[in-house]
Amino acid sequence: MNDPAQAPVILVTGAARRVGAEIARNLHDAGAYVALHYHRSAEEAERLAAALAAARAGSAFTVGGDLGEDGVPEQVAQAVLDRFGRIDGLVNNASSFFPTEVGRIDRAAWDDLIGSNLKGPLFLSQALAPALRAARGAIVNIVDIHAEQPLRHYLLYSVAKSGLAGLTRALALELAPEVRVNGVSPGPIDWPEDGQFPPEERERIVAHTLLQRTGSPADIARTVRFLLFDAPYVTGQILAVDGGRSIRL
Repeated sequence: MNDPAQAPVILVTGAARRVGAEIARNLHDAGAYVALHYHRSAEEAERLAAALAAARAGSAFTVGGDLGEDGVPEQVAQAVLDRFGRIDGLVNNASSFFPTEVGRIDRAAWDDLIGSNLKGPLFLSQALAPALRAARGAIVNIVDIHAEQPLRHYLLYSVAKSGLAGLTRALALELAPEVRVNGVSPGPIDWPEDGQFPPEERERIVAHTLLQRTGSPADIARTVRFLLFDAPYVTGQILAVDGGRSIRL
């Protein structure tokens, strides 16, 4: 499909790099027109959009902004609607991740972690709800297995992802029957690039994973694609893609 009037239009947040970029590429390969949201990674987002558009003209564009800031989710939503005139799917992938130990939590950490992982998805989903209802579309939230079992020393992140899990189920209730809302909870997929998990900790985590290996961004992307396009009777669910790690947390 090369006509945006017929092809699905999907917004992927945090789409410039890593898992978000793989989700965007996978959905584009499935025929979707993709809006690539980024916060700080403008260069990577533009490079990805150019590559996708080279494969199918006009099929990708970028939109920037900090989704935790007041008014930005609404601006991002409007930019997508202005560009394509519709939207069929939203993937709330953008996320901050860093430790916040009790006694050291401050307002900046709260604004960052809650803003990216919960506030942004809520207000972006709200802004796009009328258009998603009109298209009988779908939302997929990228949650985390630690939404259910908190990660030690990552209090705010765990709380934010717990909120996103609750938001997933609540939105499924609120937006039914027109819009399906589901979540994907990754396990050990893409390690942080800033050394938060040293090699010995990574080995310990993998050893506790039933499949005894890490997953790949493609594992998440394929699951998102399934929930958007191939699961018309699935809503309000959160699927763990974690190699069985959550069974042994």
